[in-house]
Amino acid sequence: MISELFTATVLIGILASGIRLATPYLYAAIGETFGQRSGVLNLGVEGQMLLGAFAAFYVSLMTGNLWLGILAAAFVGALMGLGMAYVTVNLQAEQGISGIGFYLFGLGLSDLLFQKLMGSVQTVKGFPKLVIPGLTNIPVLGEIFFNHNILVYGAYLLVPLAWFVLNKTTLGLKIRSVGENPEAADSLGISVAGVRYFTIILGGTLSGIAGASLSTALLNVFQQNMTSGLGFIAVALVYFGGWRPWGVLGGALLFSLINSLQLWIQVLNIPIPSDIAIMMPYILTILVLVLTVSRVRAPSALTKPFTRSE
Repeated sequence: MISELFTATVLIGILASGIRLATPYLYAAIGETFGQRSGVLNLGVEGQMLLGAFAAFYVSLMTGNLWLGILAAAFVGALMGLGMAYVTVNLQAEQGISGIGFYLFGLGLSDLLFQKLMGSVQTVKGFPKLVIPGLTNIPVLGEIFFNHNILVYGAYLLVPLAWFVLNKTTLGLKIRSVGENPEAADSLGISVAGVRYFTIILGGTLSGIAGASLSTALLNVFQQNMTSGLGFIAVALVYFGGWRPWGVLGGALLFSLINSLQLWIQVLNIPIPSDIAIMMPYILTILVLVLTVSRVRAPSALTKPFTRSE
């Protein structure tokens, strides 16, 4: 019955799961925020996440060291970011099509590596919950906010850090100026190509870690196409958040709570068709884009290649 959703235990479970499920959204969307603020749209986030998820899982499985898995995911994501930067900055290829190409590359390669190196679904012992003295044991609030693993906390700490870098540092000023008026930034001696390379590689690194958070911190398993569109939702969250880290956080929590709700609907066997429940986050993505894109202003140079005048 639907009334089961409103019991204290279930509501706490939905909220706690929502906090936890926002982790990959935050890593990927914050990374994408940096890239888009510099003028580059990367639709290859999903592919970067898939390769990061596989790299983290496989290295963790082989070595027994979860942190080596995270480093592997970050490295693979950075390499994908480097490739995307070269294609979009040096070759000045159309960013949307290039991103889709990198997504398909990540999807195909992660599937191939899974079949050749693993062959079947296996599990690892993921990151344990991190007990915070004085906070974890707080009734209700402790269960919701302070009963998660270190990658969850890292994702939330990334939000104020990203806000500070973008708004309070010289680096952030350079990123914003390149995304708004690259010609003016270039005239002031700012390397437009250098800034864009940095943000795209950073975005790829964080997307790789986002994938790692799925395979070694949330699900503790790798399977083909396990992101199921999560990377594209992360891109949508940047638009939803108005290219601001705090806005991205709000969007990530909204989407993760909807996802948590649909999972609990299935767990409780509430008489709502499972297909409809699974579609809920994606329907919300479409509605958010329709309602918000026309109300926020994107960086002026977003998706526009820059050619330095002699």
